Amino acid sequence: MTKPTKNITTTQLALMTAAAVISLRGLPMMAQEELTMFFYIFFATFLFLIPAALVGAELGSAFASKGGGVYTWVKEAFNQRMGFAAIFLQWIQNVVWYPTVLGFAAASIAYMIGKPDLAQNGMFVGLFSIIMYWFATWVTLKGTSTVSKLTSQGFLIGTVLPGIVVIVMAIIWVVDKNPIALEHVPATVSEVVNIDAAHHVHPRLFPHITGMSDIAFLAGILLLFAGVEVHAVHAQELQNPQKQFPAAMFLAALISFALFTLGALAVAIVTPYDQINLQSGLFTTFQQLFDHYHVGWLSNVMGLLVAFGALAGVMSWISGPSRGLLWTAKDGQLPDLLKKTNKNGIQINILIIQGCIVSVLSSLYMIMDDVSVAFFLLSALTIGLYLLMYMMMYASGIKLRYTQPDLPRSYRVPGGNLGMWLIAGIGFLAVLFSFAVTFFPPSQLPVGSPAMYTGLVVIGTVVFFSIPFIISIAMEKKRQRSGH
Repeated sequence: MTKPTKNITTTQLALMTAAAVISLRGLPMMAQEELTMFFYIFFATFLFLIPAALVGAELGSAFASKGGGVYTWVKEAFNQRMGFAAIFLQWIQNVVWYPTVLGFAAASIAYMIGKPDLAQNGMFVGLFSIIMYWFATWVTLKGTSTVSKLTSQGFLIGTVLPGIVVIVMAIIWVVDKNPIALEHVPATVSEVVNIDAAHHVHPRLFPHITGMSDIAFLAGILLLFAGVEVHAVHAQELQNPQKQFPAAMFLAALISFALFTLGALAVAIVTPYDQINLQSGLFTTFQQLFDHYHVGWLSNVMGLLVAFGALAGVMSWISGPSRGLLWTAKDGQLPDLLKKTNKNGIQINILIIQGCIVSVLSSLYMIMDDVSVAFFLLSALTIGLYLLMYMMMYASGIKLRYTQPDLPRSYRVPGGNLGMWLIAGIGFLAVLFSFAVTFFPPSQLPVGSPAMYTGLVVIGTVVFFSIPFIISIAMEKKRQRSGH
């Protein structure tokens, strides 16, 4: 008789992980880079996605019976306080990410009902984000089995299907000899085009880098591939975690790479450069394709599917990092109040607090004029915090090879200790470089004063990074006072 907790399959975990990694929201961002996107995607896949999947697979298989994800890994390698900091960083970046992805879902709905102007209406986007988030939380409280079914279906219907549609339609577009947009990029955009001596404009394959601000986007693109480790907390819910978890990681990495690369290329082929918008760029592409082939109503259908996919992505994340926080609460790193679970074993109080923070952040849409800059700033902050967590994860992978060499690992990063140094080292350096880049304002966005931008990101990073250590020290003092 199997335990009732063993209720998710390898494919479900791979799809939950891919749903956490892939958001179609990222396609216009990469399409804006035109052919230089291959440079960025190559960087992100080989220097980040693959190392993170390999090291995450080894650590996940080693501590599959313990659960807790990145909290357990870093705690075992260093100490409890560092473990708490790692899971806290994963969680906080996630909380800030929800309003941005829900804003994208709101834009999808605006296109579905045939009122694209609503995508820029702060009141609509804010209210939509808050209502949808609480709905996703209510579903999450039903238990992992319900969530994994919904996220895998939502991901297939709302992310993979629209992704395949845009790729197939772009191929038909090229075969029918329609104009290819990436051949006609304005000559002024030096980041993605080159001008030869005869004043012919050629698309670039390698970005034109004059300073750090030209590659500030790199950190954003890197983060599009982040999240392969987030569902390691569910490893013990597999029948055979040691074998199934690494397999799920690799499958998720493969799906992510294929969809991102081909999807972004499809957007760049169809949509003229000056019409690629980060919020609604994907829908512009769909509209162009469907109107051209006289099936305009399909744009509305895609809007609904993409919104469903974005919601599945949110559900996929709600259950992961907050689950890790539950482990830290059980270990005495957080107040007892946060240990509380419902009859399905879901961390109810943590999710309510998380929901209140997301509601406050989503209400920014209603009060701010230019939401995209505000959220880019918030995103830059959280990118930095998330990258710090990845550095801890890679360092843990290396350290545990020496401190716990005999720990059973069904999957090991190949090549012995040297292989681990090489893979985790490459991942660490790529993340460190991207972390440094987050402090420079990107040339692609109007962020106002560069010094103020950098200042805000530095202060925000220091403040947020210190929070888990302050909580941990306060909890320790409390335990000492109560004589534990």
